[in-house]
Formats: sequence, C-alpha cells, structure tokens
Amino acid sequence: MADRGCPLQPMPLPAEVRESLAELELELSEGDITQKGYEKKKAKLLARYIPLIQGVDASLQAEPRIPGPSQTMAAAPKQQKPRPTNSRDERFRSDVHTEAVQAALAKYKERKMPLPSKRRSILVHSSVETCTPPDTSSASEDEGSLRRPGRLTSTPLQSHSSVEPWLDRVIQGSSTSSSASSTSSHPGGRPAAALAGLVAHAHIADLHSAPPDVTTGLVEYSPCERPQPASVRGVPRGCSGRLLDTSGVPVNSRVSSKIQQLLNTLKRPKRPPLKEFFVDDMEELLEVQQPDPNQPKPEGSQMVVLKGEPLSLGTPWPPSLLAALQRWGTMQPKAPCLTALDTTGKAVYTLTYGKLWSRSLKLAYTLLNKLTSKNEPLLKPGDRVALVFPNSDPVMFMVAFYGCLLAELVPVPIEVPLTKKDAGSQQIGFLLGSCGVTLALTTDACQKGLPKAQTGEVATFKGWPPLNWLVIDGKHLTKPPKDWHPLAQDEGAGTAYIEYKTSKEGSTVGVTVSHASLLAQCRALTQACGYLEAETLTNVLDFKRDAGLWHGVLTSVMNKMHVISIPYALMKVNPLSWIQKVCLYKAQTALVKSRDMHWSLLAQRGQRDVSLSSLRMLIVADGANPWSISSCDAFLNVFQSRGLRPEVICPCASSPEALTVAIRRPPDLGGPPPRKAVLSMNGLSYGVIRVDTEEKLSVLTVQDVGQVMPGASICVVKMDGAPYLCKTDEVGEICVDSNATGTAYYGLLGITKNVFETVPVTAGGAPISDRPFTRTGLLGFIGPDNLVFIVGKLDGLMVVGVRRHNADDIVATALAVEPMKFVYRGRIAVFSVRVLHDDRIVLVAEQRPDASEEDSFQWMSRVLQAIDSIHQVGVYCLALVPANTLPKAPLGGVHVSEAKQRFLEGMLHPCNVLMCPHTCVTNLPKPRQKQPEVGPASMIVGNLVAGKRIAQASGRELAHLEDSDQARKFLFLPDVLQWRAHTTPDHPLFLLLNAKGTVTSTATCVQLHRKAERVAAALTEKARLSIGDHVALVYPPGVDLIAAFYGCLYCGCVPVTVRPPHPQNLATTLPTVKMIVEVSKSACVLTTQAIMRLLKSKEAAATVDVRTWPTILDTDDIPKKKVTNVFRPPSPDVLAYLDFSVSTTGILAGVKMSHAATSALCRSIKLQCELYPSRQIAICLDPYCGLGFALWCLCSVYSGHQSVLVPPLELESNVSLWLSAVSQYKARVTFCSYSVMEMCTKGLGAQTGVLRMKGVNLSCVRTCMVVAEERPRIALTQSFSKLFKDLGLPARAVSTTFGCRVNVAICLQGTAGPDPTTVYVDMRALRHDRVRLVERGSPHSLPLTESGKILPGVKVIIAHTETKGPLGDSHLGEIWVSSPHNATGYYTVHGEEALHADHFSARLSFGDTQTIWARTGYLGFLRRTELTDASGERHDALYVVGSLDETLELRGMRYHPIDIETSVIRAHRSIAECAVFTWTNLLVVVVELDGLEQDALDLVALVTNVVLEEHHLVVGVVVIVDPGVIPINSRGEKQRMHLRDGFLADQLDPIYVAYNM
Repeated sequence: MADRGCPLQPMPLPAEVRESLAELELELSEGDITQKGYEKKKAKLLARYIPLIQGVDASLQAEPRIPGPSQTMAAAPKQQKPRPTNSRDERFRSDVHTEAVQAALAKYKERKMPLPSKRRSILVHSSVETCTPPDTSSASEDEGSLRRPGRLTSTPLQSHSSVEPWLDRVIQGSSTSSSASSTSSHPGGRPAAALAGLVAHAHIADLHSAPPDVTTGLVEYSPCERPQPASVRGVPRGCSGRLLDTSGVPVNSRVSSKIQQLLNTLKRPKRPPLKEFFVDDMEELLEVQQPDPNQPKPEGSQMVVLKGEPLSLGTPWPPSLLAALQRWGTMQPKAPCLTALDTTGKAVYTLTYGKLWSRSLKLAYTLLNKLTSKNEPLLKPGDRVALVFPNSDPVMFMVAFYGCLLAELVPVPIEVPLTKKDAGSQQIGFLLGSCGVTLALTTDACQKGLPKAQTGEVATFKGWPPLNWLVIDGKHLTKPPKDWHPLAQDEGAGTAYIEYKTSKEGSTVGVTVSHASLLAQCRALTQACGYLEAETLTNVLDFKRDAGLWHGVLTSVMNKMHVISIPYALMKVNPLSWIQKVCLYKAQTALVKSRDMHWSLLAQRGQRDVSLSSLRMLIVADGANPWSISSCDAFLNVFQSRGLRPEVICPCASSPEALTVAIRRPPDLGGPPPRKAVLSMNGLSYGVIRVDTEEKLSVLTVQDVGQVMPGASICVVKMDGAPYLCKTDEVGEICVDSNATGTAYYGLLGITKNVFETVPVTAGGAPISDRPFTRTGLLGFIGPDNLVFIVGKLDGLMVVGVRRHNADDIVATALAVEPMKFVYRGRIAVFSVRVLHDDRIVLVAEQRPDASEEDSFQWMSRVLQAIDSIHQVGVYCLALVPANTLPKAPLGGVHVSEAKQRFLEGMLHPCNVLMCPHTCVTNLPKPRQKQPEVGPASMIVGNLVAGKRIAQASGRELAHLEDSDQARKFLFLPDVLQWRAHTTPDHPLFLLLNAKGTVTSTATCVQLHRKAERVAAALTEKARLSIGDHVALVYPPGVDLIAAFYGCLYCGCVPVTVRPPHPQNLATTLPTVKMIVEVSKSACVLTTQAIMRLLKSKEAAATVDVRTWPTILDTDDIPKKKVTNVFRPPSPDVLAYLDFSVSTTGILAGVKMSHAATSALCRSIKLQCELYPSRQIAICLDPYCGLGFALWCLCSVYSGHQSVLVPPLELESNVSLWLSAVSQYKARVTFCSYSVMEMCTKGLGAQTGVLRMKGVNLSCVRTCMVVAEERPRIALTQSFSKLFKDLGLPARAVSTTFGCRVNVAICLQGTAGPDPTTVYVDMRALRHDRVRLVERGSPHSLPLTESGKILPGVKVIIAHTETKGPLGDSHLGEIWVSSPHNATGYYTVHGEEALHADHFSARLSFGDTQTIWARTGYLGFLRRTELTDASGERHDALYVVGSLDETLELRGMRYHPIDIETSVIRAHRSIAECAVFTWTNLLVVVVELDGLEQDALDLVALVTNVVLEEHHLVVGVVVIVDPGVIPINSRGEKQRMHLRDGFLADQLDPIYVAYNM
C-alpha cells in the first residue's frame, strides 16, 4: 500500500483487461452497478491473474488511480443508493493527493465539535424527495466526534480496532437521539441494513446497548408539518453527562452542552502571563507574526536568464496575418478553414478560406463606409468594436474578427450577456466604457436572444456604455465595389485586438496585443507546435480568448489549417465528442483543458472503436494547474490502448499578459523527456523549492509545462518589492521578454508600466537586460533540462501570516476528500478575504442535492483537517451552497471573484456554514492585564501632575432659587393637592386622550381631590387597612391611577404602581404582577372591574395561584364619602411610595421614596422645565415607575401645570396621536420614550406630508425629552429630528434625560441653558476605561451625546468602580450621585443591608470622604465644555456610556453590548435587531433575520467578520432568530439576560445556530 500514490510500473495484465477494469470502476463510481456486482465482475476478470498479483487489492492494480472511498469496501454505509450519473465531481484528483489526504485524516485524533443546529424549514431547499431529517444529531454529534466512518472505507487494510469506538457510539446514540434511529423513510437517512452490515464487518461480538429504535424516524418528519421544538434543535435529547467535561459550569440544557463542547474544542495550553502592555495612547497593537527561525530559506545560486531557441529565419513566413488570409482566400478558396458543430455533434457549416476572405472584406467595407451618424462616419481606424458572439458560433466570430482587422478597427471580444445580472458583466461594462466602445457586432440569432428594453432595442446592461448593435449576417452587409481595397496596416506597434482579463478582485482590464506581437505569437506557436499547412486541429476551448483564440483563430489561418470547433454545449451533452472528432477527421492536434480529458474518461466506456493514433500533439491549455497532472495521467492510462502515445500530451502555460509562456514539445520537435517534481508544501509556502523525501503527506506533485517559446527569454523574479532575480531553488513570478507578449493594459498607464515594462535586476541591483520583461502572473521555477514548472498563480495567492498558499492547491486538497460522494461536479471556490489585517481563507463548495446534513458537516470537518494537515493553515470559513448556485464563468467554471463578492455582500445563500476564527485569527492584540491598584496618594499626585480636574459637577443650587418658605409649604404632596383644590378648584390638571385623539377623562384640582378622598375612605372602611400598609395599584394608564395614588397618601397607606397584565399574554405578564404584589407585601390590590375579573379568571389560574391574592378592591363605583381627616406624616422622611421596576438585566428592584425625596424631585423638575399653572405639557410615557411615574402622577399636582396624557399603547392603533396632541395643545415641553420615538420614525416616515395637510405643526416645542435609563441613542434622535423638521420641529428641541434606580431624575435638559453637546471618543480607549476625544469620522470613533443638564440640587462625581476613588475627567468610571431626591434605599423582603449600604450610602475612599453618595450602576464621564450655563459658569456635561451590569469583560477589557450590536446591525441589510451576551467567556451574538430563511446563513460570516474587525473579538456562537424574539421592555431596552436564559434553556426556536470553531 505504501506506493499507492505513484504511478505503478506496467502491469502483467493485458490491455483489454485493464480497460474493462477501468470501465467497471467508472460504472461503480457513477452508481450504474452495485458494489456487489462490481466485486463479482472484478473477481471474474481477475480470476486468471490472481496468482500473479496476490496480496494487493485488485482495484489498485487496475489503474494507478486511488480508489475512492466508495470502491473498496462492500459495507460502506452510505453508498447503497444509486448515484445520479452526473458525477463529474471527481475531476481533478491527484493520486498522490488523495492518498495524502486520507493519511492526513487517519492521523487526526477525534476532535469534539458541536454541529450547528438548523430549523427544519430551512433544510427544505428543494423538493420533498431530497429533504433530510432536520435533527442531525446522530451519535457522532453527541460527543461532537468528527471521526468519520468513511475513513475506514478508504483504508481497507486498517486494523478493525478503530471501528469499534465509532460504532459503539452509533449504537448508543441511536437510543438517545431522535434521528440517529434509522430514518429509512428518507433518502437522506442511513438504511438500517447498512448499519447492520458495518456491525458484521467490524466483528463486534457483544452489542451492549439497545437496538436502534426504528419507529421515531418514520413518523416524526413528515415534510409538511413543523416538528415539535424538542426535536428541532438538532441536539440529542438525552445527552449523557459523562461526555462533557463541564469544568465547573452547570450544564443545564442542550444548548449549553453544545457550548461546552465548543469550549472543550477551544481549550489550549495557557499562554504565559503577559507583560503590562497597555500604554496611555491606547494603540491596541495587533500581534505581528514573527518569522519562524527554522523556516526553509533558498540556498541556490542566482538564476540566469533562460533563452529559447531563435525564431527560425529560413522559413518563408508570410509578412502578416492578413497577407496570409488574402493569399489562402484568393489562391486556395476551397480549402476548409473552420467547421462548426451543433449540440448533436453534426457539422452544420464549414467555412472555407475563400468565404472567410470575401465575407471579412464585405464586413470591413460595411463598417468603414455604410455606418454614419450625423453624416460623419461612425468609426475611424483604430476605434474599438465589441464582438458579442455565443460560444456556438465560431464562424461568425472569425468573420467579425478578421473584418475588424481589415478595417483597421480593434476587436474587443466579450461574452454574451445572457441576463442583466450576469456574473462579472458590470466589470465588462467598465472595460467597454474605458475602451470607448460604441458599436457591438453580433449575429441575428444572438441579437434576438439578448434581453430587450420596452422599445424593442437591446437593453442597456448595468454599468455598460450605450452601444449600437450591428448584426453581421450576410444579408445585412454590403458588397464592396471591385476597385475597393482595405488599407490595413497590420504590422508594427498599432493595437491589433484587445483581450479581456478578470483580476483577482473581479475588476476587468483589457490587454492590448499589437500587430507585431500578434504576428510573432503566430510564428512562435507555429514553430513550437510544428504546425504544417492544411493540418487539422480540434479545438474545445473558448475561441474568443486565450489559447483558443491564439491557436484556433490566428495561428491556424497563418498555416491554412482546418479547425474543428467543439462548442461547450456539445461537451456538456457528450463529453466524448472531441475524441470522436479527432478520430473522424484524423486530426493531428487537439486543444483541450484537463476538465475535458477528465469528462471524457468518465464517459468513454463502450467506445471501442475510438482511435487517437492520428494525434501528434494534445495541447493541455491549463497544464499549469495542480490538478492537470492527474487528469493527464489518468487519460493516458485509459487511452494508451487506443493509440494515444505518451509523448503526445503537451501541457502548456499561458497568461493574458504574456500570451503563451511555455509549451511541452514532442521529442520529434526537439523536446526533452517530461519531468515531474514532488515538492514539499511547507517549503512552497515559504517560496522555497524542496524535493520532498520523508514527509509523504504534504506534497505537491507538478508536471513541467515544457520549454520557453522560440524567440523568448524567461527569468524568475521575487513576488514582492523590486524585481530581483530569484535563486535557483526559489519560487517567484515568471517574466518573459519576447516580441510576442501583450503590450499594455488598455488605458491604464500606471499598472501597465509595472507589468509590461519590468526590468529584472541582479542581487547587486544591475539590470539583467536592456529590454523590458513582461510579468506573467504565474509562479514557478526553472527545473532540470531547462523545463519550466508552474506551482501557482499570483491571482490565487493567499498570504496568511508570513506563508503563501495557492487557492488551486487548496481546491485540490478539498476535492481529494471523498469527492465522488459530496461535492457537486467538483465545483469549489477558494479565495481569501481581509479580516483584521490578514488574509483569511474561505472555501465554498456546491454540495450534491442528495447530501444529508450530517454528510455535510462531516465532509466539512474532514476538509478542515485535511487542509490543516497538508497545508498547515486554518480555513476561516467553510460554506456549502446548493448545487448550481455558485456564479458561473462563461464556460461553466466557478466565477471566483463574483463568488467572493457575493460572500462579502451576504448574497451567497449557503445551506451550511462552519467558521473557524478561533484557530485562524492569531494576530489579535494581547489581552489586557489589569494594572496593580493605585493608592490614594499617587492618585492625587497623578491628578495634579497631569493637570486633570477631578470629575465632578453639580446642578444649580436650590437655596438661591426659591424662598424656602414655599418649599416648606410644599413638603407633602397630599397637602399640596388639598391646597390646590381649595384655592383653584376648577383648574384642570389632567387630560387623557384615546387613540382617536378625543379627551376621554379630565381631572381638575377639586375632582382629583374628591376622587382621592373616596379611595381613602374605601381603603380604611372596606379593606380595613391601617397606616403604613402597602397597596398595589393595578390600573391602565389614566386618571383613575392618579386618584388611587393620592387616595393611598390621604389615608397613610404606601402605594405601589404595577403595570396590569396583558390579556393576550397572561402567561408572561401575570407572574410579574404577582411577584411585585408579593415582594412589596401589599395588603390590598386596587384596580378596575375588568382587571379584577382578569386577575381571578380561569386563564390566570393556569399561570399563578389566584387564591393567594390579597384583598382586591375595584374603584369603579365606590360610594361618595369624605375622609374625616387627611393623614399627615409625622416627618418628611416617612415612606411616601414604592417604585418597582425590572432592570435590563432582569432583576426586579423596588426603591423607597420618602415624602421629602418626592417633593424635592418635583421641585427640581419644576425649576428645570419652568413649569407653572399656565403651562401645558404632553406626556407619552408609561406611568408605572421612574421618571415616567413622577411626570404622570406627581409633577402636575406639585407645579399646577396641565398634563396632556397620551398612553403609549394607543399609538399602536394611531401612530400620529402623540405628535398631533403636541401640535393641538401647543405643548412647549413634551416627554416620550425611545419606543414611542421609534414607532413615530418607522410609522410616520412617509407621512409627514399628510400630517402637514392635517395641520400638525411642531414649531411650538421648546424641548422634547426622551426619558431613558441608558446611553442616548443618537441615531434615533437624529433621524427623528430630521424627519419632523418638515413639521416645524426645531433642530435643537430633542434631548434625553437620565435616571436610574437610586435616583430617577439626575439629568433633564429643561427649557433654558446650553444645547446638549456631542463628543466623539475613541472606542478602543473606552474598553480600557479611558476617555480620549477624537475628531468626528476618525477610525474607531464613537459619538456620545450629553444626557441633558444636571438637575438643580444634584451633585455628580465619577468614581473608580473598584477602588472607589475619585477619577479625573479623562477616565471612564461609575456615576455617583448626591441629591435631596435620591431614593432612600431598596425595598426588599430579605434585608440585604450590605447591598443597600453599598448602593445608597457610599463614600469615596479618599478626597471628600464625608459626602454620602448613591451609586448609579452606570459608567460615564464628565467634560467641562466651552459653553456657559445660566449662572455664567462653564457648563459641565455628563455623558452616560452604559450600565455596569451589562458590560462584558472579555480579554481583560470592558465592552458595552450596544457597541458590538451597532456594528453587527450594520453588517447586513437583513439584520433587523441584534443582542449580545457572554456565556463562560464565549461571545454569543443573536440576530433577528428580516428576510428569507434561506438567507440566514449569509449572516454568520459577516457577523463574525465585523466583530473581529471593529472590536477584536472572536464570536463564539451566532444565533439567527425570527424578528421579535429579542425581548424588549416598556422603555424600549433590550432584556439581554432574559434572552440569554431563553437561549440556554433552548426556548428561542432559532432558525440557525452556528458554533464558531
């Protein structure tokens, strides 16, 4: 087995037996014969010869090709179903490569990787027949094992011991997972029999586990119904604990077990602790990969320029190509020039030299004399003309090409654009525009097939210049007069034609070829290939460019040859057609690609009568590709018995710039014998040639591409930097000096000079020649016998770290991993994308329509292992797309640059994705080490030395503002209400609007007072409550809620406002109500009749225990009663009310508000907003907690202004309600929440015109404040301002407020004072808790807006989160607040005194250690601005960055989720919303997909890229969910912790979960 990879010595088997065996193999590989039949027939064939070759697997003897996994083991589990006959997938398997890959995979120890999970519906890409069970959790995933049964099959001589653990797992797995059980109802599943076969094969005696449960698979997946969530997720239900090394993390669900697998995969030896690297200027230094001291270095001497044989002078060459055409056309008009075939292989037309000459003349005459615009000739000599001809019409193309040359016009052949969106057609448009093309020539049939505009004209394609189309069929041309002769000057430096070339980036450039080059190329090819007059050439290539054009259209005419042109469409139908034509026409030369040889191999059985003995040269145009060698070998092996001589196969190398670079010549033309080189991949990746001897795994076998062209010189120069000559054992770019190369990129002088006028220099810097060389874009070296070897292309080069890899080599490795089984027609694209300053390798393959989910994942993991083992490089992203969906190049190959473009734009639509950023991204900045704690002394010194202010600020002093007499009078709100009811009884305080905008209820001072009295009476008499009891108020937003609140205060009870449960969503909303009622120890619930019924309903009983509610009173019709006396608290510090709220981290926290704090809060707001009884303000907020509650229930009573109340819920049925109310009541001041603002922006975006018609005018607004407990959402407030500017909203009106649990109103813009300022800070500095201001638009800049002005009486300081010391204003720290309206503490059942003390009575560790502060739990910073406030002082602005609880500590730095989310939302237009959280140091990104489910997987790579690029973080898990899954609270804030819990408990029903490796 050791020498399997090398072509074996000639066998003692006769040729016909070898041929029959080869056919058998093909039958098996195409599924036309069962494994059993194959074994039987093979045994029969070999029966006579067995004694000769005992001990070696007979299938190996038959052919040196390595048997694919399918051929060698009868019990291969998945090979039972017949394969469709399109298996051309095998195309480029190098024997050595396949062996290397299999060996590499065998080396791999089992790695545990979690399979991605996918929702059922996304799998149904195609018809029901091809659907696969969604639950991909066969046992191999239980433990995330990736060792594949197929690997046993590829090495049949392995010992059986390795089979057992795998099988053992299959059997265990089948009893626990819902789909490992045999799903024989589905084509994708594995038949139970095969499993049994494997059991038998493995000689396992005791099957110590339950037999597979065959029933579940048959019922569960009827394709039409959606399965239950339990089986959707693709994770085994009974995941046994022993498999998971949980390392101290509770594994509480299937999801977490997968994440745990992921963590286990990522475990690496710990790095040594790093030195403190963090410098104050905040450059996060990316690691630069250091060169490996042991890497191979070139040791040879400097190469010398290699000269080809001279162009023979004795030969009577025609003076030019057109002279040759004229000569043959006039002297031998009957000689055949070109035969065109139709798709059945029938010759439809033979163009003779006479016809070619006369029709070209007619066309030239027509072009020059019959086309006019405004009486001027449309074309003048030297103009460029596009040639648009289909691949099936070489005759018309040839006429057009020579017609243009005769008319001294420059033909630009391009592909036929079939649709407006063809791959790469926009770039072709750029080429045509830059060449100044105005005319396109085409045929009648082709013109009819082009997409048309409404007018019937040919449509203008995207990016194309406007073109005139000329049909050149005979009837449209004019015969020239007898005396007319073309003036063609076809010698010298003038441009003859332009050939297009697509670069690695996808841009298309035109290579100009001069008349002199054209002639020199034809002469060189004639000499190198030994072309003779009247030879026959079979051409399978595209005749519009490259070798197909040079041999089949140009050189052939010079030598009066007869070309048989085989269209691509015929090759698709009958891959043998070219061989049949060679045989039929006794062709001496054939021009093919390795693909054509391979396809014919797969189709050649039954063609006994084919003979290739007439061929003297079989030119392989892509002989420089790594896979051409195996095609050549396999082709020779099969067709040698049909007259093909080994020396006939002539690989050649060419490039668009240098045309033909080298070609192998048969010995009769003086060629040396062919050579092969087996090179070390590792050496090649460092650009060094090492013939590999010991390590058989990672090698590249290449064949020579022959000698230098006649009349040319070749040298090899370094790829980067100045063109220094390489050493003899170094890989470089091949450069050619010859008269036969292209001359320029049309219109691009800069890069032309670089490519076409390179002057190679010696190590000393001396130029090696006075003639410039042309760079070919081919990488290679000069081998023995002066043969040229190519090991790659510059366009396919990917530089990862310091090593170079070639895309084609990686394609070859991927194809060698079970190609027959998996990749559809061998269609794979490999390219690199720049992420974080380095190339990352992306591999995209088309999978066969019948591949199951598990097949896909196992193939992917094996490809990763093979590439890792052979190329020692990680693949960043591996994507599988459905068959036939990669963009196609004109002749059916993969259009790589377009595939890359789609990948980057998220338009590839893969059906499976595996990202491996953890292994590939090695240049992340070092994790930050926390500095030792700073002591107080150094801190103070530091502040003084750096000249930084300590960050503290305060609002206006209360004492100066107001006589303290009024403040004393207004100490208790019940007193204020009574006073107002007495002095201004009919003054309206509240108006409540409904969805239609009509006032549904109002309350004047006296009405509110009387309602409150009734409630107080009911509480004391009916509910028998005593002073100090707590009462839960469960009301919809409205006046009743306000009356109930004051009713409680009137009788000395403590009110707790609670949002009522949602009738349609009791299951999630009712438990919160119950919890607040219980936690607040409420003795009574006050509510409306409707809600009371809801609380006691059957539906409620299903969610909570309804028997444990306290007394429930409804206040709808309580008797009119007065209270004898209103309760007056003994001191202002008595508890007034409790404020309960759920934080974004999901914690329910209630705070205590005393009477003193309540009145102080109202007083501050009154002063800041200048509220007086004559004012009207509009409020669109929820009235249950925080500032929303204070504005809704407290402020109007305190200040006497009128509040227009707009419940946010009503906006769902009438979005414009709030803005109409603001306009109608001319409110100067209005408050809303972010959710309200978002509804208006989204819902009214297109309706501003309609609103203006209705008379909505917002010019009355002085200030519109968003009530928030988060960082201001600048994008939203700005778009709101822009949108409603048309309705008169002043540009500066919108601002935000800031409050939190410990103090509900810290900042609030108010009506006077400077406008809020915006600063731009360096996001990288923020991660290190530093604040560095940068210019707008600079990289990594983050805009932050001040959260309104600090309220009167409020003091703020920024403190260190751990040391509790004061910070300078260039630091990010926790915001601490001191004010008379701070809450007095948490209200908790369990007296958590420590927490209370820490949050409400904190003191600084040094500096001012006397003041008592409350800690807000928010990070922010202060900046002194240039603006002055009302007191004439410089204004201090407070910037809130985010909640401390929400921050993510990753890699030693502090990240704010919103920053990562903002980046992610920008990554793709289908991302509607995003939330991130961490789980055991893994970053989990959840995105809502607003688009088709099959586009979901496009997001995985884009999300990973953007987070790496902008935040230097590796995403661990990407979860794609439906819109609306990310929970959002009433304030419009994301509930990330709820989401996290839902994810870990597996309740999200995701569309796809990708675990990044």
